[in-house]
Order: sequence, then C-alpha cells, then structure tokens
Amino acid sequence: MIIKQISVFLENVSGRLAEVTKILAAGQVNLRAMTIADTADFGILRIITAHPDKAAEVLTRAGFMAKQTDVLAVEVEDRPGGLAHVLEIFSKNKVNIEYMYASLERSQDKAVIVIKVEDVQRGVKIVEENGLKPVNTF
Repeated sequence: MIIKQISVFLENVSGRLAEVTKILAAGQVNLRAMTIADTADFGILRIITAHPDKAAEVLTRAGFMAKQTDVLAVEVEDRPGGLAHVLEIFSKNKVNIEYMYASLERSQDKAVIVIKVEDVQRGVKIVEENGLKPVNTF
C-alpha cells in the first residue's frame, strides 16, 4: 500500500526535464506516474516507477539530487464524484493531503491517484478501514 516516490530537484532551465527523462530511459526505468511543480529558480519532479531504487541510483549517478518519499496510491472510480468520495474520507478523518496527482495506471473503470499525507501510517489505516482499494505496485 505504501509506495516509494522519487523527488528530483531540477534547475528551472530549458531542456532539464528532457535530460532527466533521457537518463531514466537509458537506465531502463519506466515512468508510471509523474508531476512537476516549479518556482522561479527550480522545479520538483515527482515520479513513480516499478523500480524506485534503480531510478534514484541512475539519477544520483548522473548528478541529480533524488530523494525517496513514502506515498499512498489508491484506486478511484473513474466517474463524476469518484475523486470527491476518496477525498471526503480523508477530510472526515482530518488527514491533511499535502499534494496528490494522477497516475498513468488505469484498469477498466478505475483511475489511480498518488497521495502524499502528513502521516503515512494513519493514511494506510484510513484506506483499510474505509474499504478503499490500495495500489501496492506499479
């Protein structure tokens, strides 16, 4: 249920994101989810892959700062209100969601979201107690 996310710190310059994806491709690392947030000077690329240790190693060896973080991945009904239902469960349990993003994974009528919460163990408990379907591997 807890999966590893890789956060990569990038200078906010043209071509830097392309360089990272090229390095990951050369290392045979396939991306399953990703998001990027930026400021004026740098960006934070967050990625999910089936091989987070390998991804971190490849990036670190190439000179990038890469950090692993525990996150949750949960299936969401792919219909209007599906995401609202999941978020309402976390809200009622007073769990702060620091950020979230969608995955490239999808099966039939389900989507997958990646959620970063303050307390991952509490997040796991809420997923289990409320019948949400966790995603354990990518």
